[in-house]
Amino acid sequence: MTDFKDLNLKPELQKALAKLHYITPTPIQIQAIPGLMKGSDLIGIAQTGTGKTAAFTLPILHRMKEGYPRTIKTLVLAPTRELAAQIGESFAKYGEFLKFKHTVIFGGVSQGRQVDALKKGVDILVATPGRLMDLLNQGLLTLRDVEFFVLDEADRMLDMGFIHDIKKVIAKLPQRRQSLFFSATMSSQVNMLARSLLRDPIHVEVTPQATTVERITQEVYFVDQKSKDKLLLDLLQQEHLTSILVFTRTKHKANKVAVFLNQNKISAEAIHGNKSQNARTKAIENFKSGKVKVLVATDIAARGIDIDNISHVINYELPNEPESYVHRIGRTARAGADGTAFSFCDAEERNYLRDIIKLIKQELEVIKHKYHSEKAEYAVGDEAKPAKKQGRGQRHRGSKPQGNNSGNSDGSKRSFTKTYKGKSQSRGGKQRRQSTRK
Repeated sequence: MTDFKDLNLKPELQKALAKLHYITPTPIQIQAIPGLMKGSDLIGIAQTGTGKTAAFTLPILHRMKEGYPRTIKTLVLAPTRELAAQIGESFAKYGEFLKFKHTVIFGGVSQGRQVDALKKGVDILVATPGRLMDLLNQGLLTLRDVEFFVLDEADRMLDMGFIHDIKKVIAKLPQRRQSLFFSATMSSQVNMLARSLLRDPIHVEVTPQATTVERITQEVYFVDQKSKDKLLLDLLQQEHLTSILVFTRTKHKANKVAVFLNQNKISAEAIHGNKSQNARTKAIENFKSGKVKVLVATDIAARGIDIDNISHVINYELPNEPESYVHRIGRTARAGADGTAFSFCDAEERNYLRDIIKLIKQELEVIKHKYHSEKAEYAVGDEAKPAKKQGRGQRHRGSKPQGNNSGNSDGSKRSFTKTYKGKSQSRGGKQRRQSTRK
């Protein structure tokens, strides 16, 4: 088995890895690091949670040379503030015993401190495209000395409309540089951008595009929109749901869900683009520390969340882009752990579910419950295929939302029912037969 010592990283990096108790590299690190240490360009297709940040951070730190005055030798572009901040943390951790300085710049906050850090001199700059272009246009930084360029989560960059800023940034980079390109999916537009950026790159793909993490148990709850709050509350009142990330499509809905949960004595905070950076940072810190049980997020705001102990992801609203489903549920089952993803689906979201199933090429397990909606399950035009068991054939122990004999606020018993191949087995009442077909 390969360990980090076999990768021949410089001693300072080995010392940092030992301090972090990192012994065995992930597949993407094993495949990417040797080629990057030789100076090759790279295109990496990797989902979140695969270890791709270390896959590019370590070889860059290995190849960088100290020099004064300090100039920007490494530029990393990331789509969100949270992801940029976490990449900056990675450079700090892995480069603890090296003398390089780094800073992170992003929008949504005053640029004063960021400009001060740049004036003092940095070797590594991690940035979001908008703020980087602002500072470039003001003449407050230059990219003429960049030797290493990383474009992270390129698919999300394009989804967020950053393509023009990215092209402007690339035009300001030196021709001679090492370029690294990472994306979870490879659309035609992403492929065109990669071709324009890279020269004879090595290609690393650690998982098939748009596949879901094997350790994640995926379940769908058909429910009317008006009953989603009650279903969410029933699920969250069960003790084994310990650290939960809830997704909504809009900022407004994220706020409403967070308020509803707090009113029902479940600690929750919302993060989205309208929140200040300080508020978003504080919410994530509270979630990591366990002060807050539930983090309610929109897709863009949650893009950079990298927390190892998220036990459950709940899609309160299904995404209208099926690729977002893969990114959402990938926030659980990280660092080798198992995880569970619940998806609420009302009648108007049936097409979104159909697109998700088509993309991931597997059925989601249907769970019968107190608020079950046949209208949502058998929406017009749907083939209403019966649910199939997933690969392992057994439910993960952390995915038991069926908690029989748990009381509702009205004193009644709650009954969730697990459905396979047209049959149902009630866990909260006597066994009954129920078809998933029309």
